[in-house]
Amino acid sequence: MARLVEDLAAALLARGWMLATAESCTGGLIAGACTDLAGSSNWLERGFVSYSNAAKTELLGVDAALIARHGAVSEPVARAMAQGALQHSKAQCALAVTGIAGPGGGSADKPVGTVWFAWATPQGVRSEMQRFAGDRARVRSATVQHSLSVLLGLVQTAPAD
Repeated sequence: MARLVEDLAAALLARGWMLATAESCTGGLIAGACTDLAGSSNWLERGFVSYSNAAKTELLGVDAALIARHGAVSEPVARAMAQGALQHSKAQCALAVTGIAGPGGGSADKPVGTVWFAWATPQGVRSEMQRFAGDRARVRSATVQHSLSVLLGLVQTAPAD
């Protein structure tokens, strides 16, 4: 994980970009992984822990009707979280995660381990769903790893400003 964060830091610094995180199921673990690296204040602008639906609405501007229609663990909500993180920060890119880490809370449609991701960059918003196996700690750890890995790829392949 440390090497991934170092690579992400270098890529963000090379672009002059700052990152904002919007986390639900990880409860701040992504921002925590970033701040494990000394000097992260040069590229991590802020992190939002929006665990409750109310927090998603109040902190990130996610429409409560969107949550009611699709559920908190959904593509539209993840995308709105990433866009909200950008709009409520001075960052140039953002990532958002919302999922079901377990052990409870899953359903037939959204079993434990279901996580929706969204990444917002100047090129637009990308989103995807992953299902991770394992206990709560494994799901959350895999979510942190995947969110940062995909972001690194997006930053590295973004067109020069």
